[in-house]
Amino acid sequence: MTTLTLRNVTIEYTSGGYSVRPIDGLDLDLHDGQLVLLLGASGCGKTTLLSALASLLRPSAGSIELDGTDVTKLSGAQLREHRQRRVGVVFQAFNLLPSLTALENVMVPLRSVRTPRKAAREKAVELLSDLGLSERLHHRSGDLSGGQQQRVAIARALALDPPLILADEPTAHLDFIAVEGVLELVRRLASPGRIVVISTHDERLVPLADRVIELTPRTIARSGPPERIELVAGQVLFRQGDKGEVVYVVESGQVEIVRELADGGHEVVNVVQPGSYFGELSPMLGTPRSATARALADAAVTAYSLGDFRSSSLGRRPPG
Repeated sequence: MTTLTLRNVTIEYTSGGYSVRPIDGLDLDLHDGQLVLLLGASGCGKTTLLSALASLLRPSAGSIELDGTDVTKLSGAQLREHRQRRVGVVFQAFNLLPSLTALENVMVPLRSVRTPRKAAREKAVELLSDLGLSERLHHRSGDLSGGQQQRVAIARALALDPPLILADEPTAHLDFIAVEGVLELVRRLASPGRIVVISTHDERLVPLADRVIELTPRTIARSGPPERIELVAGQVLFRQGDKGEVVYVVESGQVEIVRELADGGHEVVNVVQPGSYFGELSPMLGTPRSATARALADAAVTAYSLGDFRSSSLGRRPPG
């Protein structure tokens, strides 16, 4: 029985000199036969998390266990063995070798573990035929449609029968006709002995999934009147990475917007004056707060729901 367990997984990296933490303290328990979606907008960390599950990226903190083995602690030959035999990856851009035929592309992982050529060929033919490509065995990727290339990529990921299949945006480059076939296929992949995890922003996959992990959680609209908040100098209103549900207007004092740097320092990106607002993008886009807000001196702010803010005169003029 296949199990995938994540405990307190945090992934942090540097982008443009800033510290970015798309995954922060994630816990998950995934089980045999499940089709799991990592759902969210571009930039929310879907592909980053998928890379960690594939052991292509090591988390900054936490553990990832596949069938009881903490794969974040593997290195050298053990890590290579795990990547080869325990995980199959279907890349967004397919990543087929253009000089090889469909059959030869699927044979690559089999030959990499020294499967005899005849046995590798037989297995590749079986997989491609099962995916409806028996008439395309000897076609190179450039002669295949997007949907056909996707099926070859899936067959390649299945070649060594890994217990974990990962797919990055499997419908991204497909027309609506090809999508229907791929949706049927990904549902079929989640079978006893295997877990399938798919990163996507395509909500057409949601009805097929056994579980949906929303990496950009849907914000429940805040109700009630605007709330006045009194701050003392240095008090933090929200931190970088927090979920955002409201927009703030400075009534008095000053609020500084501070972003974490990769070297552990901080950079002040704005000082918000009375009459100006901040924090609108997080509730608007459903993304985490991109910076920390704290009172530069004693201050008062008013918190507005996104709807109330949009209907106000402030919501109809530029920030600052």
